[in-house]
Formats: sequence, structure tokens, C-alpha cells
Amino acid sequence: MKNRVKRINQLLGLVLITGLTGAAYEVYQTHQIDKVNRALMSGEVVNDEHYPFHKKFADAYQQGKSGNYKQATQGFGQLLDATKKLQQDDVFEVSTELKSLIHFNIANNLFRAGLQRLVAADGAIQEEAKFDYLQAKASYEQALKLDPTLRAAKFNLSLLLSVIPSNIKTVAQERSGMEISNLPQGLP
Repeated sequence: MKNRVKRINQLLGLVLITGLTGAAYEVYQTHQIDKVNRALMSGEVVNDEHYPFHKKFADAYQQGKSGNYKQATQGFGQLLDATKKLQQDDVFEVSTELKSLIHFNIANNLFRAGLQRLVAADGAIQEEAKFDYLQAKASYEQALKLDPTLRAAKFNLSLLLSVIPSNIKTVAQERSGMEISNLPQGLP
């Protein structure tokens, strides 16, 4: 009987130690998540290597805030590619709201980049600005398709549509690669 009580006490002590260790770990994780959330809410760059997706999002957002719209758009584009890869690898399900916010941020940076472009001497919008505006329009529409309740995207899209003419057309952007007749590109 005495050995049985001793074993039960040892087992309960082990369960208590395991529970306390688990609770301490959860408190630590909650603290880390809270720190990352505070950094994201204040617009700071996340330096925690355990959250690469959030770090990339914050970095792209900071690029846009500092006026580097092209780099910000590229950063958010990489995030879209990362969300596709994460879903394909079944790492986690990326919410449509998050994808919508990424498209919204891409559109904002393209819109600002278009506004930064100068108007041509005859008063016409430069081709680069037209391209940026059309891409921003497509991104706002994609953001609204994913999350129709995103009011900021609705407002910014209406603002964009008031800035650009309704009959805007642009020439196709040049491809970065060079084709030589019908030879295949790349290595075999």
C-alpha cells in the first residue's frame, strides 16, 4: 500500500511538472506572438526569425511607407507566391482576408507609383503610369473579389477610377528576356 501511494504521488508529481512546463512554454509563446503583433501594429519591421512571413510583410510595408513602391510591390508579390507555396505544401491554410490584404497593399503601392510619375509635355499620362494604374485597378478588383467587405479597397478603387480616364489603354510592356528567332531559351 505504501509503495502504491508513493508511485501515485510520483506519477502526480510528474504530471504536475509536465503541466507547469507546458504552461510556461505557452506563456513564452504568447509573449513572443504579442511582441510580433505589437511590431506589426506599429509598422515596425519584425526581426524575429520564427515569423518569416510576417517579417516579409512588415518589410514590404516599410518599403512602401518610405516611397520604394517598386520594392514594396515586389515584396508583396513574393508574399503572394509564398502563400501559394504554403498552401501547396499544406503548411497552413492562408485566409482569403490575408490574400485580399496583400492584393490591397500591392494596389496601393502601384497607385502611388503611378501618381509619382510625371505627366508628359502634352498633358497625357506617361505609359509607365498607365501601366501602374491598370495593374493597381486589377489588384484592387482582386482584393475585392477575395473580400468584398474591404471598404478601404472600395474607396481606393473609386479614387483610382476618378484619377484615370475611362478609355485608358497602354502598350504592352517589353519582355525582359530576348528571343533569337525560334531557338529555345535556357539550358537543356
